[in-house]
Amino acid sequence: MTEPVVESPPGEAPARSKRRRKHVLGFLAIAGPGIIAAGAGNDAGGVTTYASAGAEFRYRTLFFMVIVTVAYVVVQEMVARLAAHTGKGLAALIREEFSLRWTTFAMTAFAVANVGLVVTEFAGIGAAFQLFSVSPYVSVPIAAVAIWALVAFGSYRYAERVFLVLMLVFLTYPVAMLLGHPRWGQVSSSLVVPHFLGTKAFVLLGVALIGTTITPYIQLYEAGAVVDRGIGPEEYRYARIDAIVGALAAAFVSICIIIATGSVIGGTGPLSSARQAALALRPLAGHAAEALFGLGLLGASALAAAIVPLSTSYALAEAVGVERSVSKRFREAPLFIGLFTAQLLIGALVVLVPGNLIKLIINTQVLEGLITPITLAFILVLANRSALLGKAVNGLVARVLGAVSVVGVGAFSLLLVGLTVAGWFGFH
Repeated sequence: MTEPVVESPPGEAPARSKRRRKHVLGFLAIAGPGIIAAGAGNDAGGVTTYASAGAEFRYRTLFFMVIVTVAYVVVQEMVARLAAHTGKGLAALIREEFSLRWTTFAMTAFAVANVGLVVTEFAGIGAAFQLFSVSPYVSVPIAAVAIWALVAFGSYRYAERVFLVLMLVFLTYPVAMLLGHPRWGQVSSSLVVPHFLGTKAFVLLGVALIGTTITPYIQLYEAGAVVDRGIGPEEYRYARIDAIVGALAAAFVSICIIIATGSVIGGTGPLSSARQAALALRPLAGHAAEALFGLGLLGASALAAAIVPLSTSYALAEAVGVERSVSKRFREAPLFIGLFTAQLLIGALVVLVPGNLIKLIINTQVLEGLITPITLAFILVLANRSALLGKAVNGLVARVLGAVSVVGVGAFSLLLVGLTVAGWFGFH
């Protein structure tokens, strides 16, 4: 006996379709800050760190990256919620909810680390163009002027569209991974089973992976961009999806980079640059993989070369309570635009000075890893304050996951400090 067909009441199906279309359009209208912020984390320093992880330890760091991804998603969601429900960036919230001493300490740490990062982004732009036989003395100045003009003379909406287009280059990394013909059995095992090593080199790389994935400037930019877009509590559900999708997509790209380099040059030792990773892929994966890696490096570096100084400008302008917006001109937001300009100038000039920037890149990523637990602690405390967020305050699950993330990242950073100090006294 067949079941009777239950028909929907007239008009119900079109109504559901209309609601779905409304939600999709609502998300597309809000999408941007979270996706762009997370994507910018796969910058020149990030590509170098992920590629080095694959080259030195093959697939061993994949399970570690899965753990980092969970923390990444939790943090990005909390940042989006804080910005949407308070209408303020992280620096402004830290200034209002903590002492002046803590605010000064946090902003100084952010600024120092971010200036180093700006240099690495321009180094990535120069390295990417070198793969296509273009001198850094040509590519870096042109890139610096183009990025400055985009922010100084554009609106936030226009700049965001450009940033989103730049994100398309990340599609090159999954393709490069497939061209590397990975051993999927080993990849799967490494993703679900820990393969950690108790060496200082592994711990150092672990902290660098944390620092380049859950980077403080990403949280600063995301919060500032949510406020700049005027996203409020009503649109938060879309901002939440934007933050989570962005974090997951960025983590997927980073894992693809590790698998690509691990498959082709795994076990050869750490790399000295992202360009070296691209060149190393050529013998086994062909010129296509090299070109794809180069395009990905160029787009990622250009994106981050805009996002990193913007995050610093947002933070410092918020900390002193002055106008901050990409949509404002210099006379309306002199500190915001002035800081952005100064960082681009410093980054481009330092890169063009002859010398080896590898130590700067590595040390900057490790510094970011040491600063990250401080940033996460601020975010967690703020998101736990019901007086600040009301009903949007962290629930039990968010509190537990947030606390575990902060403690885990902090413990890894402290382990690195401990191993470093022990090395000073001859203990290895």
